[in-house]
Amino acid sequence: MSDLDVIVVGAGHAGVEAAIASARLGLRVGICVPSRDAVAHMPCNPAIGGTAKGHLVREIDALGGLMGRAIDATGIQFKLLNRSRGPAVWSPRAQADKVRYSAWVRDAVDSSPGVEWILGKAGRILTSSGRVEGVRLESGQTASCDALVVTTGTFLNGCTHIGDQTARAGRAGETASMELGESIRGYGFTIGRLKTGTPPRLSRASIDFSRFDSLTGDERPVPFSFSTRCIARPQVLCHRLYTTAETHALVRQHIDRSPMYNGCIEGIGPRYCPSLEDKVMRFPSRDRHQIILEPEGDDVDEIYMNGLSMCLPEEIQQAIVRSLPGLVDSRMLRPGYAVEYDFVQPTELYPTLECKRIKGLYFAGQINGTSGYEEAAAQGLMAGLNAGRACVGEPPIVLTRDAAYIGVLIDDLTTTGCLEPYRLFTSRAEHRLLLRIDNADLRLTPIGRDAGLVSDERWLAFNARRRRFEDNVARLERHVVQVPGAGGMSAARALRRPDGRLDMMSECLDLSEDDDFARDLDLASVETEIKYEGYLRRQRAEVERVRGDGCRSIPAGFDYDGVPGLSVEVVQRLKEVTPMTLGQAQRVPGVTRAAVAVIGAFIRRGGFVQSAGRVVAL
Repeated sequence: MSDLDVIVVGAGHAGVEAAIASARLGLRVGICVPSRDAVAHMPCNPAIGGTAKGHLVREIDALGGLMGRAIDATGIQFKLLNRSRGPAVWSPRAQADKVRYSAWVRDAVDSSPGVEWILGKAGRILTSSGRVEGVRLESGQTASCDALVVTTGTFLNGCTHIGDQTARAGRAGETASMELGESIRGYGFTIGRLKTGTPPRLSRASIDFSRFDSLTGDERPVPFSFSTRCIARPQVLCHRLYTTAETHALVRQHIDRSPMYNGCIEGIGPRYCPSLEDKVMRFPSRDRHQIILEPEGDDVDEIYMNGLSMCLPEEIQQAIVRSLPGLVDSRMLRPGYAVEYDFVQPTELYPTLECKRIKGLYFAGQINGTSGYEEAAAQGLMAGLNAGRACVGEPPIVLTRDAAYIGVLIDDLTTTGCLEPYRLFTSRAEHRLLLRIDNADLRLTPIGRDAGLVSDERWLAFNARRRRFEDNVARLERHVVQVPGAGGMSAARALRRPDGRLDMMSECLDLSEDDDFARDLDLASVETEIKYEGYLRRQRAEVERVRGDGCRSIPAGFDYDGVPGLSVEVVQRLKEVTPMTLGQAQRVPGVTRAAVAVIGAFIRRGGFVQSAGRVVAL
């Protein structure tokens, strides 16, 4: 096989973002997969976005990634969540036509210059002198590269469970990556075991939908991508129902046949997406649990049972499904199942997502312990970007916690690691009012442009949008309006009043009148910037204060044993994580603020020298 700059193992949501990001830097990129049939597949929930996850998709798009445009092109029901709350937590979500979504992404990869397919299953990671050299396929063929991005999802030593039936698989019908898993173990990485699951799929034709509440999408869908002008296609209905006492009795009666409860499964499952077995057994006081019936496409028969993940034997699953009103005569197309898989403890990685043990090797997605398509895609984009930049001799890009939810995600992973599948929430961000969906482009598109990920067309459109935003803020400060009972005042001051509304003052703004999404985006950004000015100013001041010592670099190879006053536990944790900054060191579990202050003072005094490739304390 020909030499490549970057090879990406896997073509899920992380893999495709990694490949496209590297290729946009002008590099030759290979995507190593057994088949092109499952590109950006959705084996679990056929949806993109949600709380905090929608923020990630907006940020991926602002940086030049694929996911936002893909879901805008193939979504079948769109909702903006948390509208009744503050703008910091507004989050877009969309049901996807998962077959069309996969096809759209595959076409985008095929049309990307510099990307080629390597059809075969990756077997071993090839290295020399602590640096990656390429990958050997299970067939024996080899491909060489300067950087390797591994995005194996749930396939690394994967094992599926349905009752007492087990199979070596990353998901139903697809074989696991056993040889690659052993290769990674052989390099000494800290490996853990996680578990996830999926619910049964039902035939749409066998369901009596008249028994359920209908759930509609937004009348005017909000796109994910800043480049999408509008979403005009008809939206599908979802439907809501609830489990019954009979449902719960069936679970309790057969709980000894669930692999989760009879000892067959050792992996730790996601706390925030429990299986039906866990819901019934761990929350006995709850007499019902919500289920949402979600179509997997516009014109497909398959219905996804969101909220009914389980791995009981197939015949018991069928009985459970038919215990639900409206599903008495339903036909199960596929049973739910659980899948166990290996992951690498992400404290093995730098915040660039490069492995500390092997130079040029990057991990992204569920191999790092995360649980969602969006978290995977965000990691894939950053891993592919940094792998590509390393190939051309450019410094890596690391997004900080105050710059992006992507920064929160990666910092959480590489600093604290995972004891369970990681899921991003808005509550994980200390500065979430700064990290809104409406300003993701203002925060990140300049970074994406400087990195080479944002096209000329996108850059021109962004500059026009940024000019409008800045002009509109200035217009509100100088435009005078009459407020009943209060007299004349600036529009900005009037907007800061509790009853102030920007849509009542829009005549004084420069808006995109011919474009609903751009108009709404302009309104949201300007209104939040003015109305929450005091809060934003305090958050920005806090960011600057924390950045002081927090952004101070810890020299590579710093010898913590030579720093007086550090406990054995602190030294051990810092050696395991090897933080790059004092701020990251402070977030390492078990490391006190006092210990970080001592290290900071030691570094400021210059109490170290470089010797033989490492830093030694004086």
